[in-house]
Amino acid sequence: MSKRTGTPDGRRGNRTGTARPIRVLGDPVLRTGCDPVRTFDAALERLVDDMFITMYEEDGAGVAANQVGVSLRAFVYDCRDDHDRRHVGHVVNPVLVAADGGTLVEREGCLSVPGLGFATPRHAHAVVEGVDVKGRPVRVEGTGYFARCLQHECGHLDGGVYIDVLSGEARREAMRAIRSARL
Repeated sequence: MSKRTGTPDGRRGNRTGTARPIRVLGDPVLRTGCDPVRTFDAALERLVDDMFITMYEEDGAGVAANQVGVSLRAFVYDCRDDHDRRHVGHVVNPVLVAADGGTLVEREGCLSVPGLGFATPRHAHAVVEGVDVKGRPVRVEGTGYFARCLQHECGHLDGGVYIDVLSGEARREAMRAIRSARL
C-alpha cells in the first residue's frame, strides 16, 4: 500500500534486510492466491525483514509477500490509524476476521500500481488474526487508514489488487488511467 503523507521520517529503525523489487500490475504472482506459511524458520524471518526494508525504500505503508514475488501469506505494515497512533508489525497466515463500521471512500494507492491512486471504499474498522514469524498468535485491530491498510494487504494475499473493489465510473476511470500508464 502506498504511504499516506505525514508518516514520520526514520521509520526504518534498526531493521536489517535487503530491498526486493516490487512486482507491478500484470505480474501473475499478484493475481494468484498465496499459499499458507508452513515452515517457521530463518528464511521466513529474512523474508519479513526484506519486506520491511522494501516497504521503507518504496515509501509504503504495507507490503504483501506476493508484491516481492513470494507467493506466501504474509504482510508487513507501518502506518497510522485515525487517532494518529503508529502501528508497526507483520502477520503471517492472516485472516481478515472483521471488516465493519461505516464505509469510508478515500484515495488509496499501491506500490504495485505505481503513481496512481483512486477513491476507494473500505470499512472503517478491520481485525486480522494470524501468527508472527515464530508461530505465536497475533490479532491486529485497526481503524481509519490502518483499517484500510489491513484490508488492502489481505486482499493482495487473496490475489487481489485494490482496484478490484472499485465499481462503476470509478473502476472505468482507474482502468483508463492504468492503460494510459501502461502498467
